[in-house]
Amino acid sequence: MKLIHTADLHIGKIICNHSMIDDQRHILNQIVEIVKREKPDALLIAGDVYDQSNPSNEAIALLDHFISEFCELDTKVFMLSGNHDSAGRIAYGGRVFNKSGIYVSPIYDGTFKPVTLKDEFGEVDIWMLPFVRPLTVKSKLSDDESREQIKDYTSAMSAAISKMNFTKGRRNVLLAHQFVTGAERSDSEEVVGGLDNVDASVFKDFDYVALGHIHKPQFIGKENSRIKYSGTPLKYSLSEVNHQKSLTVIEVGEVDGELAKLKFDTIDLKPLHDMREIRGTFAQVVSQEFRDQQIEQGKSLDDYVYVKLTDENDVLDAASKLRNYYENFMTLDYDNARTKAKKFDVDIQSCAKKNPMDLFGEFFESMQGKKMNDEETSFMQDLINEIWEDQ
Repeated sequence: MKLIHTADLHIGKIICNHSMIDDQRHILNQIVEIVKREKPDALLIAGDVYDQSNPSNEAIALLDHFISEFCELDTKVFMLSGNHDSAGRIAYGGRVFNKSGIYVSPIYDGTFKPVTLKDEFGEVDIWMLPFVRPLTVKSKLSDDESREQIKDYTSAMSAAISKMNFTKGRRNVLLAHQFVTGAERSDSEEVVGGLDNVDASVFKDFDYVALGHIHKPQFIGKENSRIKYSGTPLKYSLSEVNHQKSLTVIEVGEVDGELAKLKFDTIDLKPLHDMREIRGTFAQVVSQEFRDQQIEQGKSLDDYVYVKLTDENDVLDAASKLRNYYENFMTLDYDNARTKAKKFDVDIQSCAKKNPMDLFGEFFESMQGKKMNDEETSFMQDLINEIWEDQ
């Protein structure tokens, strides 16, 4: 069985006050053409379909156009809600869509029913686990003992998956939208400092896990493992400029032992505009020679450009001037002796890698001149868990 995996469309996203809707229309049309050419059995969209839980009319219209393209094809579409989506909006019309081979994740209620596809090797069950938090899973459990077992995201995922009634001898594919421990994040993703980590072991019974949430395409664990993030189809932050955006193609073969044989491939996507950083003095980056060099290197002056100036003094009205040379100029920063010497009390990137408990512990010690005792630590940990579960 041939599957194509993508995720994190973020339809309606705005970057640096610039709407990405035309770029998204371009890339979604490209995905449609690839599906028509490759003729997979299913297209898997693993969450964050929209960028906002209340998307714009323009974003809704684009998704409607994209999905309608598949109604006349033999390819099934499985679309999952992510943390950026409203689960109710994604679930709306699900029973009607099913008749056209479009399957959307329902609002999580603690129960699961797979969609079964068939090929020459037998049946494949496709399961969808929308983005959920521990509190959501806990609220759908029927007894106190089970609820007490939910301590974090890993135990919540384990409890949710335990409600899936697997059939031995069949192949199982899961769509999920979570942060699996070991994945490499990008700046454009929501960060909860490690509290949202899910251990990969909870997915051990699936033949393939199509993940969304992390924007860089990557396998979890070893190369060609059974758990993969497809990554976004477009670059959505400066931290993604070196990513090669693509679709993941999976061929699910016959069962070999306990799990099916898998074969992987990727199909590169070509954006309407690339995203990159340029640096130098103001005079350098606006010079004809500098711009000609970019063209000679195969780069377009229409790319989304982040500019880092090395001038020692700020250039008056530099941003508006740069727009005369780079149509899709995004934002401006400086890298000079002044910025290097400037000391920040908080290192933002370092903070993003720490969990809230560690951050509060450092704050407490800096304010009080001592570490928290056991009672204070326990109280704060319970409070943090309650806050993040309730979001």
